[in-house]
Amino acid sequence: MRIFKSKWFMKWANKQGIDDRSLKMAVEEINAGLVDADLGGNVVKKRVAQNQGKRSGFRTILAFKAGENVFFIYGFTKNVRANVDARELKALKQLAKMLLSYNDVQLRRAIEAGGIEEVM
Repeated sequence: MRIFKSKWFMKWANKQGIDDRSLKMAVEEINAGLVDADLGGNVVKKRVAQNQGKRSGFRTILAFKAGENVFFIYGFTKNVRANVDARELKALKQLAKMLLSYNDVQLRRAIEAGGIEEVM
């Protein structure tokens, strides 16, 4: 399983000071069954710790299908918003479907184009 982050998510995570280690830990927790919310359509919400812990930390939205690639696609702070709305969720589900269907050639092209980056 490979872990990726979208261009938008990369910018947001860098601004918030979220490192790749925190993202890897979040994916490990998801694989262990610790998901904050299954939003359907292979879209999940997962808290990522901030300095004070997960409760006051960040919320991330991922395209996730067990045993396949994982994509961090959206993030927000709890104090800014509680969740995504129905319109946004529909778009996130479409994005998840597209990203999870990428083969190795498509992944390489997306990385080369700067649309996604692999979590190291």
